[in-house]
Amino acid sequence: MPAENVFFLPVKDFCQKNVVTCSPGQPLVEVAGVMREKNISSVIVCEGGAPIGILTDRDLRNKVVARGENPRDLLVSSVMNSPLIVVNEDDYLFEALYRMTRNGIHRVGVVNAGGELAGIITDSDILRLQSRSPQKLMRDIEEAHSVEALKDLHRQVQDLVVHLVGTGVATRDLVRTIAHLNDRILLRLILLLREERFADLTKRFAFVVLGSEGRREQTLTTDQDNAIVYDDGLSAAEVKALEDFSHELIDGLIAIGVPPCPGGIMAKNEVWRRSLSDWREVLDRWMATATPENILNGSMFFDLRTLHGDPGFEKALKVHVAQRLKRGEGFLAHAAANVLRFKPPLSLLGRIKAESKGDYAGMIDVKKAGIFAITEGIKVLALEAGLMQGGTRERMKGLLDAGVLEPKQFEALEASYNFLVYLRLRGQVAALRDGREPSNYISLDQLNRMEAGRLQLALQEVGKFQDYLRMHFQLNYLG
Repeated sequence: MPAENVFFLPVKDFCQKNVVTCSPGQPLVEVAGVMREKNISSVIVCEGGAPIGILTDRDLRNKVVARGENPRDLLVSSVMNSPLIVVNEDDYLFEALYRMTRNGIHRVGVVNAGGELAGIITDSDILRLQSRSPQKLMRDIEEAHSVEALKDLHRQVQDLVVHLVGTGVATRDLVRTIAHLNDRILLRLILLLREERFADLTKRFAFVVLGSEGRREQTLTTDQDNAIVYDDGLSAAEVKALEDFSHELIDGLIAIGVPPCPGGIMAKNEVWRRSLSDWREVLDRWMATATPENILNGSMFFDLRTLHGDPGFEKALKVHVAQRLKRGEGFLAHAAANVLRFKPPLSLLGRIKAESKGDYAGMIDVKKAGIFAITEGIKVLALEAGLMQGGTRERMKGLLDAGVLEPKQFEALEASYNFLVYLRLRGQVAALRDGREPSNYISLDQLNRMEAGRLQLALQEVGKFQDYLRMHFQLNYLG
């Protein structure tokens, strides 16, 4: 396995499992003696099997010796650092590195699904695995102090993805990496703006990302799709400050290299910056009248994810959408019918039909050919089932668990989706390497026979999925 791949493996494969622990009520001198005997620099403090803190040799120096305290009078609880920063044992090493960087620490605890201590991992443990890692990129993002620096880091994110493609890293992990790093860049920009010019900005709002960004399914051509939701009780001055903030934020993203949304779905535009009650009214209008524009806007907004601010607004809007959809007014059926408009480019004999002329002759738009139908079709089914969270893969799994998708159907659809996204990302990386603008088009001439066969099967599976949507929502009878 290439060295880069370790950052996309679970923490449990690399953490130290033989961890020395103590209880918060133990005498400090007793635990310090254990540390000396075992020649270790830290001890995890546990209560009921769950880690609640950490005691380090630095704590002994700074909180006991330097203050002239008598260690014999102290318990561990009075010196330890609490709470302990932890990651789940199934989290990626990438996530562990981010937690360390974010909190300025060198180690994190590792817990199992039940919240019990499973181990500990340090930055040294991870860095020993390889010399070239995303950690420096994450740290540089956290320490960036200008839009120009973030612009360079945004380019480095693309360079990292170009480097990782072809190393064997799973496509889903590459996509997750892109989303994670793009989130960090956007959050850093928000922090810089708030520190420099918007220190008094209200806390009663949320900046939310939509569409593929909301689903964490970005690739190298993703533009901006975002909005702002704010409290109904804000003053006119607070609303104006949010307007000014949104303009600087979106302009800053464009300067960094994140393209503006061609459809204007950005928080700097007033129609995408509203109070909570206004957003409820807008959602009601979209769902009451299923025009193509309303379906597009609703579909984009249903993927909302809070990136900065109060997450309560996202929760309130998702509850509102779920309640409205339960009325069964036909919005979902019309949204499913919209998915059927994007037919896979297959001939009557099942062969792939490429563009015949123009700049994209011999190519297909893999997003329109299949990715869109899967992501949007799965979204419609998930909304019907009341599944409001996660991206396409998580929604597929939720639909499988709910019995909406059969196991074989789930496996074929997931495999088709993964392969289509892989071809899309590989094509975008090839474009960057050739100095071209990345797009959603792939050249059929660049596929080997096995890849061409897999693409044909994937597009056939998309067609089957569309037939399923037609039957499920009885679209032949839709007026």
